[in-house]
This record gives sequence, structure tokens and C-alpha cells, in this order.
Amino acid sequence: MERSRIAVAGASGLIGTALVRSLTADGHEVRRLVRHAPRAKDEVRWDPERRTVDAVGLSGCTAVVNLAGAGIGNRRWTDSYKRAIRDSRVLGTATLAEAVASLDEPPRVFVNGSAMGYYGETGERAVDEDSPAGDGFLPSVCVEWEGAAGAAQDAGVRTVFVRTGLVVACGGGAWAKLFPLFKAGLGGRMGDGSQYWSFIALHDEVAAIRHLIDTDGLSGAFNLTAPRPVTNREITAAMGRVLHRPTLFTVPAPVLRLVLGEMSGEVLGSARVLPKRLLESGFTFSFPEVDDAIRAALA
Repeated sequence: MERSRIAVAGASGLIGTALVRSLTADGHEVRRLVRHAPRAKDEVRWDPERRTVDAVGLSGCTAVVNLAGAGIGNRRWTDSYKRAIRDSRVLGTATLAEAVASLDEPPRVFVNGSAMGYYGETGERAVDEDSPAGDGFLPSVCVEWEGAAGAAQDAGVRTVFVRTGLVVACGGGAWAKLFPLFKAGLGGRMGDGSQYWSFIALHDEVAAIRHLIDTDGLSGAFNLTAPRPVTNREITAAMGRVLHRPTLFTVPAPVLRLVLGEMSGEVLGSARVLPKRLLESGFTFSFPEVDDAIRAALA
């Protein structure tokens, strides 16, 4: 990829931080969208709740990447926090899509976040990008989230949706909460452990986003999940193997429902999601197996 100027919203999050680090290491100029008054030359002001963004700051960008959104697992899902989850994604996407469409020279590509939550509960059934949206809160959010990018698509900007799985990393996301427990020998199966968790190594997540930025002709939805989803029982065993710790504890489903409320459905639910389009596009995973993804996170 030739050296480019790329704008990133959500640059301080787990994936955004790793993406910015990767891009700058290769000599690209990154403009980070921030909600405060810019304090550095690489910062661009935006306010998704007020639907405003400094469009001048996006000028000259070959790509705009939107990874912004309130954390799914950060807090209990009260009605107000569910609104924050939805609004932070839908309003932010609409704001950027409209700004991109308004530019005299729009970027070549708009990469917008999404999630494997699009598919909802799949049980043992494998799903790919041709599968329909599921039912429930997160699928409905994902449908609105992707739909909010319509202005960019209507303007002819190549638009990509990255339906990300559970990112294996120590610095954030679900795995950041698992690692301390397993290192202390307190990790174990959640519920009966039969539910599929579709994972992806942080390294592969960033590499896949860059692949989608760089590869002309790729648009629409792409599942960013490793090729072989595994069950929670298999993940528990893999964590024990890699960390050399016992995995004797289990968290019964009723306890998870009591502690987590509605969000417990995402822990106990099964999502067997396959990266069909990503593999067809020529992308190669560096850490396709869960043991390798765990080791990469600890490296």
C-alpha cells in the first residue's frame, strides 16, 4: 500500500489503537477523530451526538475508518445504556457517512465497524455473510448501524462493514477479563460450555481491516472471525493449556443471568460465524487456531 492519509474514529479503543500503531509504523499519516478540542496536529474534532464533524480534517484522506461505539460489555444493559450502545454507533456512522459524501474529493473507501452480533443466536448452525440478520437487541443495532452508512454508499464511495468477532487481546474486550481469571487458576466453563465463540486474534483483526482498505473492489459485509469457531468448552481447555493453569471452575448459567442481566445472552449465546468473503478475497490468517491467538495476545 502506498503511503496514505487515513482518518480513524474510535482510535483510542482496543482495535483502533492497534490499527493506528500499525498504520503509522508503515509510514501512513493518521488523523484521529476526537470529541475534545484538537490538541495535536493529527486530531480532528467531531461530535456524533450533534451530528457534526470537521469535514476539512477529512480532506485528502484515502480512507475513513469508523470503529467508534460504546463498549458492549462495559456495563450492565440498562435501558439508558442500550440507547448509548445504539446511538453511539448509528449517529456516529451517519455523521461520518454524510461528511464523506459531502467532500469534493471523497475517500476511496469507508470502512465501518459492525459485529458478529448481526447474526444473533445461531446455535450449532454455521453462518456467513449471506445469512440474514438474527433477532434481538444486538442484531437490530447492527442492522441500523450498517444502514446508517447509506450516504457514503449513495455517493459512490466503496463501503465495507467489518462484522468483528471476539477479539483475543489482553488490552480490552472480553478476553481482557478472562486472562486474569485464568492466570489465577480461577477460569472455567461458562454455562454448559457448548456455545460457540467466534474469535479473532487482534493481529488478524488489524491485518484484515488493512486488507479491506487496500483491496479495490471489496465492498459490503465481511465477517472478521477466525476460520474455525470453537465452543466455550474448547476455549476453556485452550486457556488452560497455554497458561498451564487448571480450569476446574464453572459459572452456572443462572448465576451469569443474575449478575449480567440481559447481557448474559451474549455470553451464553452461540455464534458460529465463518469468514467466507474474507477468505475468498485472498486474506490469510496468521493465527487461525485459538491456541495460537491466545499465545499471540500474551506475546
